[in-house]
Amino acid sequence: MPTPSAPKDRDRPWVMRTYAGHSSPAESNALYRRNLAKGQTGLSVAFDLPTQTGYDPDDELAAGEVGKVGVPVSHLGDMRALFDGIPLGEMNTSMTINATAMWLLALYQVVAEEQGADVAALAGTTQNDIVKEYLSRGTYVFPPAPSMRLITDMVAHTVTAMPKWNPINICSYHLQEAGATPVQEIAYAMSTAIAVLDSVRDSGQVPQERFGDVVARMSFFVNAGVRFVEEMCKMRAFTQLWDELTRERYGVADPKHRRFRYGVQVNSLGLTEAQPENNVQRIVLEMLAVTLSKDARARAVQLPAWNEALGLPRPWDQQWSLRLQQVLAYETDLLEHDDLFTGSVVVEAKVAELVEGARAEMARVEEMGGAVAAVESGYMKGQLVASLAERRRRMESGEDVVVGVNRFESTEPNPLTADLDTAIQTVDPAVEAAAQEALRAWRADRDDAAVAQALDELRRVAGTDENLVAATLACVRVGVTTGEWAGALREVFGEYRAPTGVSAAATGEADGSLTDVRERVRATGEELGGRLRLLVGKPGLDGHSNGAEQIAVRARDAGFEVVYQGIRLTPAQIVSAAVEEDVHVVGLSVLSGSHLQVVPAVLAGLKEAGLDDVPVVVGGIVPDGDARRLREQGVARVFTPKDFGMTDIMGQIVDVVREANGLDAPVPA
Repeated sequence: MPTPSAPKDRDRPWVMRTYAGHSSPAESNALYRRNLAKGQTGLSVAFDLPTQTGYDPDDELAAGEVGKVGVPVSHLGDMRALFDGIPLGEMNTSMTINATAMWLLALYQVVAEEQGADVAALAGTTQNDIVKEYLSRGTYVFPPAPSMRLITDMVAHTVTAMPKWNPINICSYHLQEAGATPVQEIAYAMSTAIAVLDSVRDSGQVPQERFGDVVARMSFFVNAGVRFVEEMCKMRAFTQLWDELTRERYGVADPKHRRFRYGVQVNSLGLTEAQPENNVQRIVLEMLAVTLSKDARARAVQLPAWNEALGLPRPWDQQWSLRLQQVLAYETDLLEHDDLFTGSVVVEAKVAELVEGARAEMARVEEMGGAVAAVESGYMKGQLVASLAERRRRMESGEDVVVGVNRFESTEPNPLTADLDTAIQTVDPAVEAAAQEALRAWRADRDDAAVAQALDELRRVAGTDENLVAATLACVRVGVTTGEWAGALREVFGEYRAPTGVSAAATGEADGSLTDVRERVRATGEELGGRLRLLVGKPGLDGHSNGAEQIAVRARDAGFEVVYQGIRLTPAQIVSAAVEEDVHVVGLSVLSGSHLQVVPAVLAGLKEAGLDDVPVVVGGIVPDGDARRLREQGVARVFTPKDFGMTDIMGQIVDVVREANGLDAPVPA
């Protein structure tokens, strides 16, 4: 196969990517090379959850997660294999990595050096937005202050050593998934940018005359939902506010430095399991919102696949998404004209409304002490949980229409999903064992004394205000692993558990169906001698907690006593909580694809603890075949994205409790 290379800038309107990575570095490398050969012009690397959260494949918490939602990268050898035959000096590479961003960038830099590339010419982006991790994705590791220190050190390093690299990608994308309104999305992203820029400025690592270079390398990653006009106006509002902020707060005079540079992933959360073919037109409309407005056009676009709500997309599905971009870019005339919306009364009014609302919310965050303080207090998380609860209420009531889900539900048989087992990609269970064996071989071949010395130096530097990049690069070169690097920093920085936002979420007015469920919860509790208790658990490393939080909020509104301890729990910790809290039912939320590993582990733990009579329900992205297997193993109910009615889910959970306790007599509804 010929060595792939990126085309010149004049040949492309933006960087075209698909977010990809799975199973192993070798498998992912083959996928990248195929995608580049099909016309993709950049790489967007998805890392698995152990890599994102600083664990090696043989860690207890990594069980069931290796290679599931991305590629596992445990050390320099894995990074070499991931980019084998791909010239990093010619690539524009985006890496979706946050808590361990410094580590992965160091691995990337060393591989590029080994390829003979000029490090100063490397182009790409590390996501590295830790604030939104506390609010949405949950792949944080350290407390906010040392996390901000890692970001600051990376920014200082790249400005001098890798001036074409974007060291941080402020991600409003995940805020929208977590419930943010357009105003909240803009305000919290801008507040995060302020926190980072203030930290870099105050660290003294970058001279004032170079601060424009810092601002110029800040990039953003946004979400484009299906409300076309609102989303397009949101991007124009972002552009206006960023220019204003960087000019007035930081004194950046050069308009080129103040340019709002953003990439986009269109809204994966809006993809539906029901009638998934409708997702194609959703994706196209969302892409148009961030490409038609020339004055606020995305610099890079990556599209999800039509079947992401069903499971892991296949290479063919990713090709389809790439072709959507190529048709727009090369067949239509939509990119050949000046901005199509300048002078529009409707657009200007909507942009002004969004700007005004965002300024007001930014001011509230500033009064609290900034983005980090607003994370630690739980303010921002609570606002997002409440917004998402309201969004779900509108959908359940039919006020917001989702075609194929809450209206127009009748459908012809879908040939795309006729054989669902072949309509999604699956990860071979042997991948995890292979990664563990490769890791043991890597450790056996390295110089243990050099590794120990490098880790000691990393701990020493972490305890000072020295820049951590040099010590991290030294760890890479002697063969330190991802888990060892993160583990050393955990010893110095500690770990963190962010507020869940559940207790802060407002309760809306109950409709008739919720009132009925409340009565059933109350009556069943009385029959069992107390209030019904539901444990909501997030086993494994999956930090996408939006669904779990909404279940917790609705269960509380329905009258359950809710036990929810947040993300990243081992099966043993969940079992322990079930014992201590004497719960009537356990609900597990899993979106990473590890359900066939972590759910049986919880079931076995409950049985061993003498709680095999406590029913377990599961929610997440679970293919039908896997759902059948879970039910055969004892799971009482499996809920997937098509089960959007949360009040109905509460009613089914009451049914489960009654069945498990032999309460056959009907409860008044």
